[in-house]
Amino acid sequence: SLVGLAAMAGAAGEYLGNAGNLDTGTLAAIYLAVFIGGITFTGSIIAFSKLSGMMSSSPLQLPGRDQLNLGMVSTIALGMAAFLNPAMVDSAGIDPDTAQLASLTFSAILSSILGLHLVASIGGPDMPVVITVLNSYSGWALVAEGFLLGNSLLAQVGALIGFSGAILTWIMCEAMGRSITSVILGGAGTSTAAPGEAAEMEGEVTIGSVDNLVETLLEADSIMIVPGYGLAVAQAQFAVADIAKKLKAMGKKVRFGIHPVAGRMPGQLNVLLAEASVPYDMVFEMDEINDDFEDTDVTIVIGASDTVSSAAEDDPNCSIYGMPVLRVWKSKNVFVSKRTIGSTGYAGMENPILYKENVEVVLGDAHDTCEALRAAL
Repeated sequence: SLVGLAAMAGAAGEYLGNAGNLDTGTLAAIYLAVFIGGITFTGSIIAFSKLSGMMSSSPLQLPGRDQLNLGMVSTIALGMAAFLNPAMVDSAGIDPDTAQLASLTFSAILSSILGLHLVASIGGPDMPVVITVLNSYSGWALVAEGFLLGNSLLAQVGALIGFSGAILTWIMCEAMGRSITSVILGGAGTSTAAPGEAAEMEGEVTIGSVDNLVETLLEADSIMIVPGYGLAVAQAQFAVADIAKKLKAMGKKVRFGIHPVAGRMPGQLNVLLAEASVPYDMVFEMDEINDDFEDTDVTIVIGASDTVSSAAEDDPNCSIYGMPVLRVWKSKNVFVSKRTIGSTGYAGMENPILYKENVEVVLGDAHDTCEALRAAL
């Protein structure tokens, strides 16, 4: 986030332009802006790299990870004490201005390293949560910047961003079955040992077609549509909305099942469906719909992977094990729209449901597949 970099630059400029004439409150705001800004800036770079596939989604597992983080935070805290009260280092023969500048510089470097290590130590499946944490941090950096500049509006906006990001983080951690403390503290309390081998895939992937899907839909009474981030990327919501309306006009029971963290942010898929004028009474959250899959004739999965992965319940060695998911594989027939067989979600692992006997994979761009399905219906 460039907000973090801007906070660091603004704080450094405030200090260098008014060195020796700043009160304790302003000095504290400067140091905190540099500290939070450093974590936010480098942490955002790592999160972006993992989400874009530029880095491995696997967590960095250095020995003594938690101790390293604690040591860096403790050192930064000592640096803040020296920055606020440079007389502490008089015995070392260092003049106050030099001590303060050295403390601030060291804080900028160490907090940047801390941000890098904290985010790198968290696996790809939890990156959406990390994004909301960093968003919250950027808000608090703005608050510090607002105090520095004497700008109450900037501080108020920063507080709004900080609190909303924190609330969103809590919501996402609850939805994913994750510890908010572990996510914020870079995986603190979790094992740094290498995970065991993932369960081997059994069976073969059945490649389906739009024609097969149409025939199955026409024979079905109960239909579930489960969208994911792939639908958002393909901008296929309008085609999907028309498909749902056509099926409903045929007298079929059509519903949408939405995972709490489907997409990049909670509510993203709800907004997209609302944009396409999907009636609210057709859209259900995971907790409302999960027990109904066994009685569903056909489930269509469009662009979702981790949020519908059976490995979350069946494979203890899986990185998303324990995360609540939509149990789409319990439907009588499942059609999964995917660009390629090897494509994965945040977890970086293939979805085991693709190998189940009742699942067919329709390959191709989600937008093209949905348009073909709409035309066929």
